[in-house]
Amino acid sequence: MNRIYTKTGDNGSTSLLNGVRVPKNHIRVETYGTIDELNAHIALLETLTDDPQCKKELLKIEKELFVIQTHLAVDSTETCKFPLPDINLLNTNELEKSIDNMSSQIVPLRTFCLLGGHNAVAQCHIARTVCRRAERVLISLAEKEPVNSLILCYINRLSDYLFILARYFAKLLNVKEENVEQYDRNIAQNCRDNQ
Repeated sequence: MNRIYTKTGDNGSTSLLNGVRVPKNHIRVETYGTIDELNAHIALLETLTDDPQCKKELLKIEKELFVIQTHLAVDSTETCKFPLPDINLLNTNELEKSIDNMSSQIVPLRTFCLLGGHNAVAQCHIARTVCRRAERVLISLAEKEPVNSLILCYINRLSDYLFILARYFAKLLNVKEENVEQYDRNIAQNCRDNQ
């Protein structure tokens, strides 16, 4: 019987794909773990939309994040005995085309907006903030060990995609985007009314 538990990590260490053992709080593990967390949020986001093009794009992003995880789970100083998925398949141009397409269908943003109004919109922003955290830990890893520049570029562009996707979902779902200025004005008005 194949068991999911191996007990090899009970001492707080884990094995990278090329067999190198590192502590579970190693920056490399933190990095691909954060990408894994991001991928889980993208998977949830995909279930919250019925738009076929968005579903297709999000499923593609999930696969691309798995490619990124695989490359990050290899110690850069040691060889890997099996072939890794092609990192060159990461295509920020496709993300940019999607961003431009969605941006052309929504009004330009002139101020910060609140991050909700619908589950799908809020989930976009949760995924976006995790994506930004993933970028920060990627940069921390890159300060210590080589990181493929395609990964850094892709994750940076993905956070932009998720921001625009939130606004695009708001349009599709007829969710009013309440901006921060409106919120501040509402608070000020309520304060005046209650004096």
